[in-house]
Amino acid sequence: MSDARPVLARLIDVRPGEGRVLAWAWAYIFAILAAYYVLRPIRDQMGVAGGIENLPWLFTATLVGMLALNLPFAWLVKRLPRARFVPLTYRFFASHILLFALFLYGAPPDWDVWIGRVFFVWLSIFNLFVVSIFWATIVDVFSTRQGKRLFGFIAAGATLGAIAGSSLTAGLARTVPTWGLMLGAVALLEVAVFAMRGLARHAEGLHRLPSEAAARAAPIGGSVFAGITRTLASPYLLNIGLFLLLFSITSTVLYFEQAGIAKRSFPDRAAQTAFFASVDLAVNVLTLGVQLFLTGRITRAIGVGPTLAILPALSVLGFAALAVSPTIAAIVAFQVLRRAGNFAISRPVREVLFTVVPREDRYKAKSFIDTVVYRLGDQVGAWSYAGIGALGLGATAAAVVSVPLSAAWLANSLWLGREQVRRARADEEATPDGHGAGI
Repeated sequence: MSDARPVLARLIDVRPGEGRVLAWAWAYIFAILAAYYVLRPIRDQMGVAGGIENLPWLFTATLVGMLALNLPFAWLVKRLPRARFVPLTYRFFASHILLFALFLYGAPPDWDVWIGRVFFVWLSIFNLFVVSIFWATIVDVFSTRQGKRLFGFIAAGATLGAIAGSSLTAGLARTVPTWGLMLGAVALLEVAVFAMRGLARHAEGLHRLPSEAAARAAPIGGSVFAGITRTLASPYLLNIGLFLLLFSITSTVLYFEQAGIAKRSFPDRAAQTAFFASVDLAVNVLTLGVQLFLTGRITRAIGVGPTLAILPALSVLGFAALAVSPTIAAIVAFQVLRRAGNFAISRPVREVLFTVVPREDRYKAKSFIDTVVYRLGDQVGAWSYAGIGALGLGATAAAVVSVPLSAAWLANSLWLGREQVRRARADEEATPDGHGAGI
């Protein structure tokens, strides 16, 4: 027992005062991702059942929903402290899950397709909002230096939650009704609210000045349109948006390919749900190992920019391989490696980018980028894929187009890394007593 603490400390490089905050952050993101991954295979199966040809329209509806929700969310951020608007947002979504469960339990069978389409849109909105709020809270709590050390390990909590959720659905999809799985997701969201409050209570100890802790707990204020206006006015935030846009476009191309494979290979709806859950499980097992042992070490060794560039570099190679050999095995393997690279490396390092922006941008601009810009990328990817199909071209053409997009994404990653370092150094120089973002 005496050696367990030093081994753990070496594994995650945790410093005095960070342990409890880290534990609550783990519980928080574990519950969120477990809830989402209980629901994700259900969404994917419903999307296939509603017709792959209709998926672009569902992506369009998702973008409209994102735009509609961003302003009310910005109003909550403006008026309420973090400890109030975060639980309200999660319970808002939990109430919708209960409604979906009720409809699936009592609605006539011929309603299933339309309920599935609405659920597909809703979950696509839910996922980005709840995860974006989590990371905005984490960025608000931890500094740049702490983020480089700890964000990868925090993301491992997300992976464990995803493994738990996808394992639950993969194991129960054939025996437990869909509405029953949804009730489990509601309970997990309430656990997330509890953990968020525990995180808020212990986060004050990370700030050396009481005034700093009080400021971070207070309402942010500002304009409800600040997420849009501040993003458009800042080259740095615009390039973060471009990073996410290019990631989303290329991800959508792969998603459509996977959906087509599932429909052709698994005619049974329960088998499709189990297939999607199994793919999620493979992604998350691979992700966990990288997060626990490599993410923090890679970031500290080569820096933010080169670490961000790993995923677009992989995408250049992966799409080039698909252009040459667009087989089912190649698509699935690329999807697993790419998603694992995103969750294990790209996502936690991308959040470090927000540690050097003003607090208002961490919630409002970040929410706009993580939701609206991300879903705008879905739109471009979905309709481009549909257009390629309308022209009689197949997966090879989509892969060829994705290669230069991934190359542009690679250049964007390197620029963001250099700018993040410049901003972090400027913040440290402006606060020589150690109370700035570079703590």
